[in-house]
Amino acid sequence: MAFMQQFKETKSVAKRSKKYLEEALYKRLFKEGSLEVSVRQQLNQFLKSRKRVYKWEVGHSLKILRSRNRFYPALKLSETMAERGMNKTVSDHAIHLDLIAKARGVAAAEAYFINLPETSKNHLTYGSLLNCYCKELMTEKAEALLEKMNELKLGLTSMPYNSLMTLYTKTGQPERIPSIIQEMKACDIMPDSYTYNVWMRALASGGDISGVERVIDEMKRDGRVTGDWTTYSNIASIYADAGLFGKAENALKELEKKNACRDLSAFQFLITLYGRTGNLLEVYRVWRSLRLAFRKTANISYLNMIQVLVNLKDLPGAEKCFREWESGCSTYDIRVANVLIRAYAKDGLLEKAEELKERARRRGAKPNAKTWEIFLDYYLKIGEIKSAVDCVDNAISSGRGDGGKWVPSPDVVRNLMRHFEENKDVEGAEGFVEILKKALDEVGLEIFESLIRTYAAAGKTSPIMRRRLKMENVELSEGSMKLLDVVCAE
Repeated sequence: MAFMQQFKETKSVAKRSKKYLEEALYKRLFKEGSLEVSVRQQLNQFLKSRKRVYKWEVGHSLKILRSRNRFYPALKLSETMAERGMNKTVSDHAIHLDLIAKARGVAAAEAYFINLPETSKNHLTYGSLLNCYCKELMTEKAEALLEKMNELKLGLTSMPYNSLMTLYTKTGQPERIPSIIQEMKACDIMPDSYTYNVWMRALASGGDISGVERVIDEMKRDGRVTGDWTTYSNIASIYADAGLFGKAENALKELEKKNACRDLSAFQFLITLYGRTGNLLEVYRVWRSLRLAFRKTANISYLNMIQVLVNLKDLPGAEKCFREWESGCSTYDIRVANVLIRAYAKDGLLEKAEELKERARRRGAKPNAKTWEIFLDYYLKIGEIKSAVDCVDNAISSGRGDGGKWVPSPDVVRNLMRHFEENKDVEGAEGFVEILKKALDEVGLEIFESLIRTYAAAGKTSPIMRRRLKMENVELSEGSMKLLDVVCAE
Protein backbone atom coordinates (compact mmCIF):
# COMPACT_ATOMS: atom_id res chain seq x y z
CA MET A 1 0.00 0.00 0.00
CA ALA A 2 2.79 2.41 0.94
CA PHE A 3 4.55 1.69 -2.37
CA MET A 4 1.36 2.32 -4.39
CA GLN A 5 0.75 5.59 -2.57
CA GLN A 6 4.31 6.72 -3.26
CA PHE A 7 3.89 5.67 -6.92
CA LYS A 8 0.71 7.74 -7.24
CA GLU A 9 2.38 10.76 -5.60
CA THR A 10 5.40 10.47 -7.90
CA LYS A 11 3.09 10.17 -10.91
CA SER A 12 1.16 13.25 -9.81
CA VAL A 13 4.37 15.26 -9.45
CA ALA A 14 5.47 14.20 -12.96
CA LYS A 15 2.27 15.62 -14.49
CA ARG A 16 2.64 19.08 -12.95
CA SER A 17 2.09 22.12 -15.12
CA LYS A 18 4.22 25.27 -14.82
CA LYS A 19 1.64 26.68 -12.41
CA TYR A 20 2.54 24.02 -9.88
CA LEU A 21 5.54 23.66 -7.59
CA GLU A 22 8.24 21.63 -9.33
CA GLU A 23 8.55 19.15 -6.44
CA ALA A 24 6.34 17.86 -3.67
CA LEU A 25 5.73 20.58 -1.07
CA TYR A 26 6.92 18.52 1.91
CA LYS A 27 10.22 17.89 0.12
CA ARG A 28 10.64 21.62 -0.52
CA LEU A 29 9.95 22.51 3.11
CA PHE A 30 12.63 20.19 4.45
CA LYS A 31 15.16 20.74 1.67
CA GLU A 32 17.60 22.53 4.01
CA GLY A 33 16.91 20.34 7.06
CA SER A 34 14.26 20.29 9.78
CA LEU A 35 15.33 23.34 11.83
CA GLU A 36 12.38 25.69 12.22
CA VAL A 37 14.23 28.67 10.74
CA SER A 38 15.02 26.79 7.51
CA VAL A 39 11.48 25.38 7.28
CA ARG A 40 10.05 28.88 7.66
CA GLN A 41 12.38 30.24 4.96
CA GLN A 42 11.36 27.51 2.50
CA LEU A 43 7.68 28.05 3.33
CA ASN A 44 7.96 31.81 2.77
CA GLN A 45 9.68 31.25 -0.56
CA PHE A 46 6.88 28.93 -1.64
CA LEU A 47 4.16 31.36 -0.55
CA LYS A 48 5.82 34.28 -2.34
CA SER A 49 6.12 32.25 -5.54
CA ARG A 50 2.30 31.89 -5.73
CA LYS A 51 2.85 28.40 -7.12
CA ARG A 52 0.04 25.89 -6.70
CA VAL A 53 0.19 22.53 -4.94
CA TYR A 54 -2.16 19.56 -4.66
CA LYS A 55 -4.30 19.25 -1.56
CA TRP A 56 -2.71 15.90 -0.65
CA GLU A 57 0.66 17.66 -0.54
CA VAL A 58 -0.66 20.19 1.95
CA GLY A 59 -2.13 17.44 4.12
CA HIS A 60 1.05 15.37 3.99
CA SER A 61 3.21 18.43 4.71
CA LEU A 62 1.06 19.37 7.72
CA LYS A 63 1.36 15.81 9.04
CA ILE A 64 5.17 15.94 8.86
CA LEU A 65 5.35 19.46 10.31
CA ARG A 66 3.17 18.45 13.28
CA SER A 67 5.21 15.28 13.90
CA ARG A 68 8.35 17.44 14.12
CA ASN A 69 6.72 20.08 16.35
CA ARG A 70 6.90 22.77 13.68
CA PHE A 71 3.55 24.24 14.68
CA TYR A 72 3.99 27.86 13.56
CA PRO A 73 4.94 27.03 9.95
CA ALA A 74 2.17 24.40 9.88
CA LEU A 75 -0.43 26.92 11.02
CA LYS A 76 0.76 29.51 8.49
CA LEU A 77 0.54 26.94 5.69
CA SER A 78 -2.94 25.85 6.77
CA GLU A 79 -4.21 29.44 7.00
CA THR A 80 -2.69 30.53 3.69
CA MET A 81 -4.13 27.57 1.81
CA ALA A 82 -7.59 28.34 3.23
CA GLU A 83 -7.22 31.98 2.15
CA ARG A 84 -6.36 30.78 -1.36
CA GLY A 85 -9.61 28.84 -1.54
CA MET A 86 -8.56 25.31 -0.55
CA ASN A 87 -11.64 23.63 0.94
CA LYS A 88 -11.34 22.34 4.48
CA THR A 89 -13.01 19.12 5.52
CA VAL A 90 -14.13 18.65 9.14
CA SER A 91 -10.92 16.68 9.69
CA ASP A 92 -8.92 19.64 8.35
CA HIS A 93 -10.73 21.95 10.80
CA ALA A 94 -9.85 19.61 13.68
CA ILE A 95 -6.16 19.68 12.70
CA HIS A 96 -6.25 23.48 12.26
CA LEU A 97 -7.80 23.89 15.70
CA ASP A 98 -5.03 21.80 17.24
CA LEU A 99 -2.39 23.91 15.47
CA ILE A 100 -3.95 27.15 16.74
CA ALA A 101 -3.87 25.83 20.32
CA LYS A 102 -0.20 24.87 20.04
CA ALA A 103 0.88 28.08 18.29
CA ARG A 104 -1.41 30.70 19.86
CA GLY A 105 -2.95 29.14 22.93
CA VAL A 106 -6.21 27.51 23.97
CA ALA A 107 -8.22 30.76 24.02
CA ALA A 108 -7.53 31.26 20.30
CA ALA A 109 -8.51 27.64 19.61
CA GLU A 110 -11.79 28.15 21.51
CA ALA A 111 -12.56 31.24 19.41
CA TYR A 112 -11.89 29.26 16.21
CA PHE A 113 -14.19 26.47 17.37
CA ILE A 114 -17.02 28.90 18.25
CA ASN A 115 -16.85 30.46 14.78
CA LEU A 116 -17.01 27.13 12.95
CA PRO A 117 -20.23 26.42 11.05
CA GLU A 118 -22.50 24.03 12.96
CA THR A 119 -22.04 21.39 10.26
CA SER A 120 -18.33 21.29 11.15
CA LYS A 121 -18.93 20.76 14.87
CA ASN A 122 -18.85 17.00 15.15
CA HIS A 123 -16.88 14.42 17.16
CA LEU A 124 -13.66 15.37 15.33
CA THR A 125 -13.59 19.10 16.14
CA TYR A 126 -15.08 18.61 19.61
CA GLY A 127 -12.50 15.90 20.20
CA SER A 128 -9.69 18.20 19.02
CA LEU A 129 -10.76 20.92 21.47
CA LEU A 130 -11.07 18.36 24.27
CA ASN A 131 -7.54 17.15 23.52
CA CYS A 132 -6.31 20.75 23.78
CA TYR A 133 -7.87 21.08 27.22
CA CYS A 134 -6.33 17.79 28.32
CA LYS A 135 -2.85 18.71 27.09
CA GLU A 136 -3.04 21.99 29.02
CA LEU A 137 -4.32 20.09 32.12
CA MET A 138 -7.60 22.07 32.15
CA THR A 139 -9.57 19.41 34.02
CA GLU A 140 -12.88 21.23 34.59
CA LYS A 141 -13.19 22.38 30.98
CA ALA A 142 -12.26 18.93 29.67
CA GLU A 143 -14.85 17.19 31.87
CA ALA A 144 -17.56 19.70 30.94
CA LEU A 145 -16.84 19.36 27.23
CA LEU A 146 -16.94 15.55 27.33
CA GLU A 147 -20.29 15.75 29.15
CA LYS A 148 -21.62 18.03 26.40
CA MET A 149 -20.33 15.66 23.71
CA ASN A 150 -22.31 12.87 25.37
CA GLU A 151 -25.43 15.06 25.57
CA LEU A 152 -25.12 15.80 21.83
CA LYS A 153 -24.88 12.04 21.14
CA LEU A 154 -21.91 12.53 18.81
CA GLY A 155 -21.19 8.81 18.50
CA LEU A 156 -18.02 8.86 20.56
CA THR A 157 -15.10 6.49 20.24
CA SER A 158 -12.47 5.72 22.87
CA MET A 159 -10.31 8.70 21.84
CA PRO A 160 -11.85 11.47 24.00
CA TYR A 161 -11.94 9.13 26.98
CA ASN A 162 -8.29 8.26 26.39
CA SER A 163 -7.44 11.97 26.42
CA LEU A 164 -9.24 12.47 29.72
CA MET A 165 -7.56 9.43 31.28
CA THR A 166 -4.16 10.75 30.20
CA LEU A 167 -5.07 14.07 31.85
CA TYR A 168 -5.90 12.28 35.12
CA THR A 169 -2.58 10.42 34.92
CA LYS A 170 -0.61 13.64 34.44
CA THR A 171 -2.43 15.44 37.27
CA GLY A 172 -1.82 12.63 39.74
CA GLN A 173 -5.39 11.29 39.79
CA PRO A 174 -5.02 7.72 38.46
CA GLU A 175 -7.68 6.53 40.91
CA ARG A 176 -10.30 8.27 38.72
CA ILE A 177 -9.46 6.16 35.66
CA PRO A 178 -11.45 2.99 36.60
CA SER A 179 -14.66 5.08 36.76
CA ILE A 180 -13.97 6.33 33.21
CA ILE A 181 -13.59 2.70 32.10
CA GLN A 182 -16.96 1.89 33.69
CA GLU A 183 -18.57 4.83 31.89
CA MET A 184 -17.17 3.61 28.57
CA LYS A 185 -18.56 0.14 29.22
CA ALA A 186 -21.98 1.57 30.13
CA CYS A 187 -22.02 3.51 26.84
CA ASP A 188 -20.83 0.41 24.93
CA ILE A 189 -17.72 2.25 23.75
CA MET A 190 -15.03 -0.20 22.73
CA PRO A 191 -11.67 0.32 24.46
CA ASP A 192 -8.60 0.28 22.25
CA SER A 193 -5.01 -0.71 22.99
CA TYR A 194 -4.25 2.75 24.39
CA THR A 195 -7.23 2.51 26.78
CA TYR A 196 -5.99 -0.77 28.23
CA ASN A 197 -2.45 0.58 28.57
CA VAL A 198 -3.55 3.70 30.50
CA TRP A 199 -5.85 1.57 32.67
CA MET A 200 -2.99 -0.83 33.53
CA ARG A 201 -0.65 2.06 34.31
CA ALA A 202 -3.24 3.59 36.64
CA LEU A 203 -3.59 0.34 38.60
CA ALA A 204 0.18 -0.17 38.68
CA SER A 205 0.71 3.33 40.13
CA GLY A 206 -1.25 2.18 43.17
CA GLY A 207 0.70 -1.07 43.42
CA ASP A 208 -2.28 -3.16 42.27
CA ILE A 209 -0.39 -5.71 40.14
CA SER A 210 -3.17 -8.30 40.50
CA GLY A 211 -5.53 -5.64 39.09
CA VAL A 212 -3.17 -5.17 36.15
CA GLU A 213 -3.27 -8.92 35.50
CA ARG A 214 -7.09 -8.88 35.60
CA VAL A 215 -7.05 -6.19 32.91
CA ILE A 216 -4.64 -8.27 30.81
CA ASP A 217 -7.03 -11.25 31.11
CA GLU A 218 -10.02 -9.07 30.23
CA MET A 219 -8.24 -7.73 27.14
CA LYS A 220 -7.47 -11.27 26.00
CA ARG A 221 -11.06 -12.46 26.65
CA ASP A 222 -12.56 -9.44 24.90
CA GLY A 223 -10.94 -10.49 21.63
CA ARG A 224 -11.81 -7.21 19.91
CA VAL A 225 -8.48 -5.66 20.86
CA THR A 226 -5.28 -7.51 20.11
CA GLY A 227 -2.40 -6.34 22.23
CA ASP A 228 0.36 -4.99 20.01
CA TRP A 229 4.04 -4.70 20.88
CA THR A 230 3.45 -1.40 22.70
CA THR A 231 0.98 -3.17 25.01
CA TYR A 232 3.51 -5.84 25.95
CA SER A 233 6.19 -3.19 26.35
CA ASN A 234 3.88 -1.46 28.82
CA ILE A 235 3.21 -4.73 30.68
CA ALA A 236 6.92 -5.56 30.84
CA SER A 237 7.69 -2.08 32.17
CA ILE A 238 5.04 -2.44 34.89
CA TYR A 239 6.46 -5.80 36.00
CA ALA A 240 10.03 -4.43 35.90
CA ASP A 241 8.99 -1.49 38.10
CA ALA A 242 7.49 -3.98 40.56
CA GLY A 243 10.69 -6.06 40.58
CA LEU A 244 8.91 -9.04 38.95
CA PHE A 245 11.67 -9.65 36.45
CA GLY A 246 10.57 -13.15 35.43
CA LYS A 247 7.10 -11.91 34.46
CA ALA A 248 8.67 -8.89 32.75
CA GLU A 249 10.81 -11.16 30.57
CA ASN A 250 7.78 -13.30 29.66
CA ALA A 251 6.06 -10.11 28.47
CA LEU A 252 9.17 -9.21 26.49
CA LYS A 253 9.02 -12.57 24.70
CA GLU A 254 5.45 -11.72 23.70
CA LEU A 255 6.67 -8.29 22.57
CA GLU A 256 9.19 -9.96 20.27
CA LYS A 257 6.47 -12.13 18.74
CA LYS A 258 4.36 -9.01 18.05
CA ASN A 259 7.25 -7.17 16.39
CA ALA A 260 6.68 -8.87 13.04
CA CYS A 261 7.26 -5.61 11.16
CA ARG A 262 10.68 -5.21 12.77
CA ASP A 263 9.88 -1.81 14.28
CA LEU A 264 13.01 0.07 15.44
CA SER A 265 11.26 1.43 18.53
CA ALA A 266 10.27 -2.10 19.55
CA PHE A 267 13.92 -3.22 19.38
CA GLN A 268 14.96 -0.27 21.51
CA PHE A 269 12.26 -0.95 24.11
CA LEU A 270 13.43 -4.57 24.25
CA ILE A 271 17.02 -3.49 24.89
CA THR A 272 15.97 -0.97 27.54
CA LEU A 273 13.61 -3.34 29.33
CA TYR A 274 15.97 -6.32 29.27
CA GLY A 275 18.49 -3.88 30.73
CA ARG A 276 16.07 -3.07 33.55
CA THR A 277 15.73 -6.77 34.35
CA GLY A 278 19.54 -6.98 34.48
CA ASN A 279 19.73 -9.53 31.65
CA LEU A 280 22.91 -8.54 29.81
CA LEU A 281 22.88 -11.61 27.54
CA GLU A 282 19.42 -10.73 26.21
CA VAL A 283 20.47 -7.10 25.73
CA TYR A 284 23.31 -8.23 23.44
CA ARG A 285 21.08 -10.75 21.64
CA VAL A 286 18.46 -8.11 20.78
CA TRP A 287 21.21 -5.67 19.79
CA ARG A 288 22.51 -8.20 17.25
CA SER A 289 18.95 -8.64 15.92
CA LEU A 290 18.57 -4.88 15.58
CA ARG A 291 21.84 -4.62 13.66
CA LEU A 292 20.71 -7.38 11.28
CA ALA A 293 17.30 -5.76 10.75
CA PHE A 294 18.74 -2.31 9.99
CA ARG A 295 21.76 -2.16 7.73
CA LYS A 296 22.58 1.39 8.88
CA THR A 297 22.18 1.69 12.62
CA ALA A 298 20.88 5.09 13.74
CA ASN A 299 22.63 7.30 16.29
CA ILE A 300 19.60 6.99 18.58
CA SER A 301 20.01 3.20 18.65
CA TYR A 302 23.66 3.47 19.69
CA LEU A 303 22.69 6.09 22.28
CA ASN A 304 20.13 3.73 23.79
CA MET A 305 22.43 0.67 23.75
CA ILE A 306 25.41 2.48 25.29
CA GLN A 307 23.17 3.93 28.02
CA VAL A 308 21.83 0.47 28.88
CA LEU A 309 25.34 -1.00 29.03
CA VAL A 310 26.49 1.84 31.29
CA ASN A 311 23.49 1.25 33.58
CA LEU A 312 24.44 -2.44 33.75
CA LYS A 313 28.02 -1.50 34.76
CA ASP A 314 29.40 -2.97 31.52
CA LEU A 315 31.77 -0.08 30.82
CA PRO A 316 34.11 -2.12 28.54
CA GLY A 317 31.08 -3.16 26.48
CA ALA A 318 29.86 0.45 26.34
CA GLU A 319 33.30 1.62 25.18
CA LYS A 320 33.44 -1.05 22.48
CA CYS A 321 29.95 -0.09 21.25
CA PHE A 322 30.95 3.59 21.28
CA ARG A 323 34.11 2.94 19.23
CA GLU A 324 32.01 1.03 16.71
CA TRP A 325 29.60 3.97 16.44
CA GLU A 326 32.41 6.53 16.30
CA SER A 327 34.17 4.76 13.45
CA GLY A 328 31.12 4.68 11.20
CA CYS A 329 28.86 7.60 12.16
CA SER A 330 28.09 10.20 9.50
CA THR A 331 27.10 12.79 12.14
CA TYR A 332 29.02 12.97 15.41
CA ASP A 333 26.21 13.28 17.97
CA ILE A 334 27.32 14.86 21.25
CA ARG A 335 24.43 13.08 23.03
CA VAL A 336 26.09 9.71 22.38
CA ALA A 337 29.43 10.98 23.68
CA ASN A 338 27.70 12.45 26.75
CA VAL A 339 26.59 9.00 27.91
CA LEU A 340 30.17 7.78 28.10
CA ILE A 341 31.45 11.12 29.46
CA ARG A 342 28.92 10.82 32.31
CA ALA A 343 30.00 7.24 33.01
CA TYR A 344 33.66 8.31 33.19
CA ALA A 345 32.88 11.28 35.44
CA LYS A 346 30.74 9.14 37.75
CA ASP A 347 33.66 6.70 38.15
CA GLY A 348 36.09 9.56 38.82
CA LEU A 349 37.84 9.10 35.46
CA LEU A 350 38.08 12.83 34.73
CA GLU A 351 41.00 12.55 32.32
CA LYS A 352 39.07 10.10 30.10
CA ALA A 353 35.96 12.31 30.27
CA GLU A 354 37.94 15.42 29.24
CA GLU A 355 39.71 13.53 26.44
CA LEU A 356 36.40 12.35 25.01
CA LYS A 357 34.92 15.85 25.21
CA GLU A 358 37.84 17.24 23.25
CA ARG A 359 37.68 14.38 20.73
CA ALA A 360 34.00 15.15 20.15
CA ARG A 361 34.84 18.83 19.66
CA ARG A 362 37.48 17.94 17.04
CA ARG A 363 34.83 15.89 15.21
CA GLY A 364 32.52 18.92 15.06
CA ALA A 365 30.30 18.13 18.06
CA LYS A 366 30.56 21.05 20.47
CA PRO A 367 29.84 20.33 24.15
CA ASN A 368 26.22 21.17 24.90
CA ALA A 369 24.59 22.22 28.17
CA LYS A 370 24.22 18.57 29.18
CA THR A 371 27.98 18.03 28.72
CA TRP A 372 28.74 20.94 31.02
CA GLU A 373 26.15 19.70 33.54
CA ILE A 374 28.06 16.42 33.78
CA PHE A 375 31.33 18.21 34.59
CA LEU A 376 29.48 20.61 36.90
CA ASP A 377 28.17 17.69 38.99
CA TYR A 378 31.68 16.21 39.13
CA TYR A 379 33.36 19.43 40.26
CA LEU A 380 30.68 20.15 42.87
CA LYS A 381 31.14 16.64 44.25
CA ILE A 382 34.90 17.11 44.74
CA GLY A 383 34.56 20.75 45.86
CA GLU A 384 36.36 22.41 42.92
CA ILE A 385 34.25 25.55 42.95
CA LYS A 386 36.06 27.64 40.32
CA SER A 387 35.74 24.83 37.78
CA ALA A 388 32.07 24.36 38.73
CA VAL A 389 31.36 28.06 38.13
CA ASP A 390 33.11 27.85 34.75
CA CYS A 391 30.83 24.92 33.87
CA VAL A 392 27.75 26.97 34.76
CA ASP A 393 29.02 29.81 32.56
CA ASN A 394 29.70 27.42 29.65
CA ALA A 395 26.31 25.70 30.00
CA ILE A 396 24.50 29.05 29.94
CA SER A 397 26.47 30.09 26.84
CA SER A 398 25.69 26.76 25.11
CA GLY A 399 21.95 26.98 25.80
CA ARG A 400 19.50 24.18 25.24
CA GLY A 401 19.31 22.21 22.00
CA ASP A 402 15.85 23.64 21.21
CA GLY A 403 17.21 27.19 21.29
CA GLY A 404 15.96 27.86 24.82
CA LYS A 405 17.93 29.07 27.82
CA TRP A 406 19.80 26.75 30.16
CA VAL A 407 19.28 27.71 33.80
CA PRO A 408 21.15 26.12 36.72
CA SER A 409 18.96 24.36 39.26
CA PRO A 410 18.09 26.26 42.49
CA ASP A 411 20.12 23.66 44.45
CA VAL A 412 23.25 24.36 42.38
CA VAL A 413 22.85 28.13 42.83
CA ARG A 414 22.20 27.70 46.55
CA ASN A 415 25.25 25.47 47.05
CA LEU A 416 27.61 27.79 45.19
CA MET A 417 26.33 30.93 46.95
CA ARG A 418 26.67 29.15 50.31
CA HIS A 419 30.29 28.33 49.47
CA PHE A 420 31.09 32.00 48.74
CA GLU A 421 29.32 33.03 51.92
CA GLU A 422 31.17 30.51 54.11
CA ASN A 423 34.51 31.47 52.55
CA LYS A 424 33.80 35.23 52.73
CA ASP A 425 34.49 35.37 48.97
CA VAL A 426 32.79 38.58 47.80
CA GLU A 427 34.61 38.63 44.47
CA GLY A 428 33.60 35.04 43.71
CA ALA A 429 29.98 35.70 44.69
CA GLU A 430 29.74 38.86 42.55
CA GLY A 431 31.30 37.08 39.58
CA PHE A 432 28.80 34.23 39.92
CA VAL A 433 25.85 36.68 40.13
CA GLU A 434 27.01 38.30 36.88
CA ILE A 435 27.05 34.87 35.22
CA LEU A 436 23.55 34.12 36.52
CA LYS A 437 22.22 37.36 35.01
CA LYS A 438 22.85 35.87 31.55
CA ALA A 439 20.27 33.14 32.26
CA LEU A 440 17.85 34.54 34.84
CA ASP A 441 15.19 37.16 34.11
CA GLU A 442 15.70 38.40 37.66
CA VAL A 443 18.32 37.49 40.24
CA GLY A 444 15.80 37.18 43.06
CA LEU A 445 15.60 37.54 46.83
CA GLU A 446 17.48 34.39 47.92
CA ILE A 447 20.58 35.19 45.85
CA PHE A 448 20.73 38.84 46.99
CA GLU A 449 20.29 37.90 50.64
CA SER A 450 23.16 35.43 50.34
CA LEU A 451 25.25 38.12 48.62
CA ILE A 452 24.57 40.57 51.45
CA ARG A 453 25.52 37.94 54.05
CA THR A 454 28.76 37.34 52.12
CA TYR A 455 29.62 41.05 52.24
CA ALA A 456 28.81 41.15 55.96
CA ALA A 457 30.86 38.01 56.71
CA ALA A 458 33.83 39.46 54.80
CA GLY A 459 33.48 42.83 56.55
CA LYS A 460 33.15 44.60 53.19
CA THR A 461 30.78 47.41 52.22
CA SER A 462 28.86 48.27 49.07
CA PRO A 463 27.28 51.76 49.06
CA ILE A 464 25.32 50.96 45.87
CA MET A 465 23.66 47.80 47.22
CA ARG A 466 20.37 49.60 48.04
CA ARG A 467 20.19 50.96 44.50
CA ARG A 468 20.83 47.47 43.08
CA LEU A 469 18.02 46.02 45.19
CA LYS A 470 15.65 48.76 44.05
CA MET A 471 16.52 48.17 40.39
CA GLU A 472 15.89 44.42 40.82
CA ASN A 473 12.68 45.12 42.77
CA VAL A 474 13.86 42.93 45.68
CA GLU A 475 12.34 43.35 49.16
CA LEU A 476 14.54 41.95 51.93
CA SER A 477 13.50 40.18 55.09
CA GLU A 478 13.84 42.02 58.41
CA GLY A 479 17.09 40.21 59.29
CA SER A 480 18.65 41.00 55.92
CA MET A 481 17.62 44.68 56.23
CA LYS A 482 19.73 44.96 59.39
CA LEU A 483 22.72 43.43 57.57
CA LEU A 484 22.10 45.81 54.64
CA ASP A 485 22.54 48.79 56.96
CA VAL A 486 25.99 47.44 57.85
CA VAL A 487 26.92 46.62 54.24
CA CYS A 488 25.84 50.04 52.97
CA ALA A 489 27.58 52.00 55.73
CA GLU A 490 29.91 54.69 54.37
